[in-house]
Parts: sequence; structure tokens; C-alpha cells
Amino acid sequence: MNSIEIRELTKEFGRTRAVDHLTFDVMPGRVTGFLGPNGAGKSTTMRLLLGLDRITSGTATIGGRRFTELPDPLHRVGALLDAQSAHGGRTARDHLRFLAAANRIPMSRVEAVLEQSGIASAARRRIKTFSLGMRQRLGIAAALLGDPEVLLLDEPTNGLDPEGIIWIRELMRGLAAEGRTVLVSSHLMTETAALVDHLIVLGQGRLLADTSIEEFIDSRSTPRVRLRTTDPVRLRATLARDDFELVTAEGGRWTVDGMQAEQLGVIAAREGIPMLELIDERASLEQAYLDLTADSAQFAATR
Repeated sequence: MNSIEIRELTKEFGRTRAVDHLTFDVMPGRVTGFLGPNGAGKSTTMRLLLGLDRITSGTATIGGRRFTELPDPLHRVGALLDAQSAHGGRTARDHLRFLAAANRIPMSRVEAVLEQSGIASAARRRIKTFSLGMRQRLGIAAALLGDPEVLLLDEPTNGLDPEGIIWIRELMRGLAAEGRTVLVSSHLMTETAALVDHLIVLGQGRLLADTSIEEFIDSRSTPRVRLRTTDPVRLRATLARDDFELVTAEGGRWTVDGMQAEQLGVIAAREGIPMLELIDERASLEQAYLDLTADSAQFAATR
């Protein structure tokens, strides 16, 4: 099994504890979002998992083995941590050929990932001429080169245009649907909400949440219904009997806190009150995330 297993993982830089006794799993078959404020420990955790930094204590394994113990690791794990790290003097094709040769990957994979990442037409250009978005695509192509079962992507949408963001979203979902393990770090909440199935949230190096995205949002939302009706007077009186309040909202609509649309729909049907619109309102991922991490942000502007 190609799950990622983090157990009591701790990393200290001098007197600073960047990662503090983390324990969580990243499972195959779904896209897991890795969220947290700047300085929360996300990138450090990825580096520890890939053996790029020395672990202070605890373990970080893939399928029960450390990355450095994996045979042909790029066949098992693909990673994008820094799209700027590719040598600017090389062409995109030569960069990928070098990686393929060094890791016993068939050269046919080079052309395949150039096409898959949408940069085949720029394969002969030197990397130093690439835009940030093209460098991101090249970094993702490198991560896919070994056709890996596990993918770690740190801010993969950075610099991508809207078309590129849609592409990476569909790519990650497609890879997860094939049974691969996908861990994606991002600061873009709208894209994260559209992409991920599960969330790991860090704050100051500690685990704040390990849950499905639906449970995460629901746990930090107060039920509220938005509605339109032709008989607000009777509806207000009906709701007041159960201590619910009908509140005026924009656009001729009303809201009721502490109630779900299904519950209100049953009441309206029983009383014969016409409903023109009846919608559950939920917090966005961004609202739920900011609520959870408000005390964990390393830097925050005053208002």
C-alpha cells in the first residue's frame, strides 16, 4: 500500500520547533489538501518525508519505508517542491532526460510528460526563458516522470493561468481516481475546495485537523437557511412558535439561523406556506480555515 505515514514527527532548528509531534496518514485514492499559515511546517514536513532534512524524532514513511530506502524512488514518489530549482541553461527536454537517465526511467516518458504537462511545444527552449507558469508545468512534468504511485506537490498552481489551474485540478483528480496517493499544499482556498477530498491542517507545527473537507466545513459552520416566500408574515409567526427568527436579507430574501433547509421545508409544507427558494448556507472553506487557524498565523495584519 502506498499511503504516507507520519508518526510523532518532530523537527527542530536550533531552539525553533518547526514540526511538533505530527501524526497523520495520507491515503491512496483521494486528493489530500495540506493547509496551514506560513511557517506552519508544511514544506518542512514534505522535505522530511523526502529525506531532504534530518528528522529530529519520529518517522515519516511511504508504504512503511523511508524515502531513502525505496528502490528506484522516482518510480514510487514524484515531488514538486521548488519549480525554480531546474537549471536555467538547459532545455526542458534535456532537464527531463537528465532526470530520466539518472533514475533509470525510459526516455519515452520524457515525451509523454512533456505532452501531458502542455509544454511539448517549448521542449527545446531554455528554462531561463520560461514564465513562472511554464516552470510550474515543467516541475509537474518532472514529478510525473517516473509514473509514480505517490505525488507531493507544494503550491502546484502557483503562476498558472485559469486554464492551467483547471488542468492541474483535473490531473490530480484523475491520478487519485487511479488509486494513487496525492498530497497537495496550497494557499488558494477556492481551488483547494474544488480539488481535494480530505484535509490535513497544520498550525505552528502541530496538527489542527485531519478530516474530510465536508466535515471540516460543517464543523465550523452554523446552520442557516436562505429563502424566498410570498407569505413572510405567516412564516415568521410559525417559526416564532419554535423560537426561530425570520431575518431580512438582500434581494427580497430571508434567513433563518440554526435550521436546515429540509427542516424548514417540512414546516412550510405542513402549514401550506409557499416557498420560492430554499437553500442551505454553509461557510466557505476559506472562512472555516481562517476560523481554525486564527491563533496559529505567524504573521497577521492589524485591522
